[in-house]
Amino acid sequence: MQARDIMTTGVITVGPDAEVAEITKCLLDNRISAVPVVEPDGRLVGIVSEGDLIRRPEMGTERRRSWWLSLLLLPEHSAIDYIKTHGRHARDVMTRELITVNDDAMLEEIAEILEKRRIKRVPVIHDGKLVGIVSRANLLHGLVARQTGVPSIDDRKIKTTVEKNLSDAGVRIQLLNLVVSSGVVRIWGVVATPEEQVAARVAAECAPGVKEVRVNLQILPFYIRTFIRAS
Repeated sequence: MQARDIMTTGVITVGPDAEVAEITKCLLDNRISAVPVVEPDGRLVGIVSEGDLIRRPEMGTERRRSWWLSLLLLPEHSAIDYIKTHGRHARDVMTRELITVNDDAMLEEIAEILEKRRIKRVPVIHDGKLVGIVSRANLLHGLVARQTGVPSIDDRKIKTTVEKNLSDAGVRIQLLNLVVSSGVVRIWGVVATPEEQVAARVAAECAPGVKEVRVNLQILPFYIRTFIRAS
């Protein structure tokens, strides 16, 4: 089983020129802790996480070093720190040193990266372009799914069809995780309404080759649904 078999597609992204306020709203609206930064051609250039935004003068949380420590820092370090805390756009605050995997990376390789690097997710790329995200949850579901057999090319076709059906049904695939193994479709995540919950199941059942559908979808609280619709 490879990264392409378990990754979350339709990843929420921002461009390098996205403003910090826009990025913050994106994280809150979609209940995510990080967002990839991509160029218009899909090339991954960075990622902005909650950690990149916690030291901000707007919140009074910027790092304040003692005068003697400031003397020990090289000028470029002070400049880099200032850009990170005061920058207004994604290109200024994003983390550029990225850990990624190719879409043909095996589960064992991904698990080792997540464990050694102590990270919760890893971007998946193909020819330098972002195609998905593999989280710890994706990996665990993939390990469970593998017990039923190694995914075939048919499973990958099913996954592509289900993703299209979900999109056609108006379900936000960015908030879902999808794994297909031996014709068994597993979908988990959050949806906005009970109707989307049913639509997700129907979208999977309609895909040719599907033998079984297992859905575990939570419905967003009403106040969050109202906030998202108003935004």
